[in-house]
Amino acid sequence: MNTTALEKIQAAFPDAICKVVLESVVLDVRPENLESTLSRLKNEPEFNCGLMVDVTAIDYLEYPQPPAARFYVVYTLRNWEKNILVQVRTPVLDPQAGITSATHLWGAALFGEREVYDQYGIHFQGHPDLRRILNHWQFEGHPLRKDYPIGKGQICYETDSLEKEIRARLAKKGVDDATLKDINTQVMFLNLGPSHPATHGAIRILTALDGETILANVNEVGYLHRGFEKTAENRTYNQIIPLTDRLNYCSSMLNNIAYAKAVESWLGVTITERAQFMRVVLSEFYRVLDHLVCLAAALVDMGGLTNYWYLYNEKEAAYDLISRLTGARLTSSFTRIGGMYRDFYDGWEKDLEVQLRGIEKGIGDSLKLVETNRIVHDRTQGVCILTAETALNYGFTGPTLRASGVPFDLRKDAPYYNYESFDFEVPVGSNGDIYDRFMIRFYEMAQSIRIIRQAMKHIPEGPINIKDSQVVLPAKQQVYSNIEGLANHFKLIFEGVKAPAGEWYDSFEAANGELGFHFVSDGSGKPYKLKVRPPCFYIMGGFHKMVEGNMIADAVINLSCINIIGGELDR
Repeated sequence: MNTTALEKIQAAFPDAICKVVLESVVLDVRPENLESTLSRLKNEPEFNCGLMVDVTAIDYLEYPQPPAARFYVVYTLRNWEKNILVQVRTPVLDPQAGITSATHLWGAALFGEREVYDQYGIHFQGHPDLRRILNHWQFEGHPLRKDYPIGKGQICYETDSLEKEIRARLAKKGVDDATLKDINTQVMFLNLGPSHPATHGAIRILTALDGETILANVNEVGYLHRGFEKTAENRTYNQIIPLTDRLNYCSSMLNNIAYAKAVESWLGVTITERAQFMRVVLSEFYRVLDHLVCLAAALVDMGGLTNYWYLYNEKEAAYDLISRLTGARLTSSFTRIGGMYRDFYDGWEKDLEVQLRGIEKGIGDSLKLVETNRIVHDRTQGVCILTAETALNYGFTGPTLRASGVPFDLRKDAPYYNYESFDFEVPVGSNGDIYDRFMIRFYEMAQSIRIIRQAMKHIPEGPINIKDSQVVLPAKQQVYSNIEGLANHFKLIFEGVKAPAGEWYDSFEAANGELGFHFVSDGSGKPYKLKVRPPCFYIMGGFHKMVEGNMIADAVINLSCINIIGGELDR
């Protein structure tokens, strides 16, 4: 962490308790100072935290040494230009009264605060649309409170009309009830999803149309919500790894690696050089596979089925290599805290190179069909434009943010696993339209392949796991032949890796953007709290800013190009 930045923050907020946790500056502020603190962190040039990364809450009801207040709300902010990460924590004395909303500062708070309200029951004064988001509208109680039983499920018996929400959105656009009641009005309401092939998942997009032009848009998510975070509280750290596979299943290994990296950062564990290179190879390969799926689906939605086979055939072929590398195809759970499940097999480099060449050919064949195609250009250029300022305001990261001209990439700006030593570029768009969001993934795949080949050339020999019996399972031979190995194996399986008590946030550049994990540990082998910061959750929160004023057919293509993945969006 930049020492100068810490000193500036301490001097600027003398009433706050300030400390450094890993790479973050953490401020504890009183509720009455929250709004002014957030405002200054965003607007004052010396801080310039224009990107709200995430909002979450913590219930300390069962924590061994709880603070004075049961609930705390945590805002995670980032100055992406100077690589400064700031977390602002404030106690919530009365969840019903709540705290002041930050929606007037960041659009990202619209979705982020709704999630906190839904999961913890904390109100945000001034929030314009405070309602359920991941749990259905008839849900009673707040599932991430510690006194909510994990086995208590609730069924939704009636569809939420969203009429109130879409009319409120129309009113902001100057379309009032009198206009809607006019017999000559052309305004029509249309639902796209949640069960529709164009949504690529269970997402409901409610639009108000004037002809084919979208006047207003309201979105509903949560149809795939499976309670990842509640489940994680009841699993050991290694038992959570298979759950991470199911977040973004198009690039499952990236979730494994990001999660293991986050736990290791708190443990103070530095994995072996070979394991680091293995993770780089796998991360970039899965980034390519994720982009292949995104582009193949987007081109189908545009009417270009041939492109789908050029791209998705290579994705399908890659599963054979993945099954040889990991023993599974879609969800491999290949990563372990402290290293990897096993080493690569002999001859993997040759097989991987065959896959890379096939992918390059598929990309080339697809680009020949779309790069100078007038229909593609007409349907994507200047359509669903999102400015850099708006993208940052709504918490966009990854390719969708870079398409709007913001060159933020954690591999460059906060490098890990020797990324600073790899020679690669970060493609950046210029207009923030569908074309930029579309093409940037083509260029990112080329850069990922470039990184993979460098890593293949320089990957060292050596162990794949650290030598620490408190973190890594002993070899099977030791388990079978001596009592110490058997005891270590038994304790790690049943009790889990013991993380020191404390709270921390760690992030990773996943295929869709910043994938973050916010942990609270009570010192046991299970996380007291684990919050996922999914990149496409906040991207979906700004979807209306891209599609309003454009046509319904444009919204379908735009949804493809932002690559919403249901498992990551809803968790």
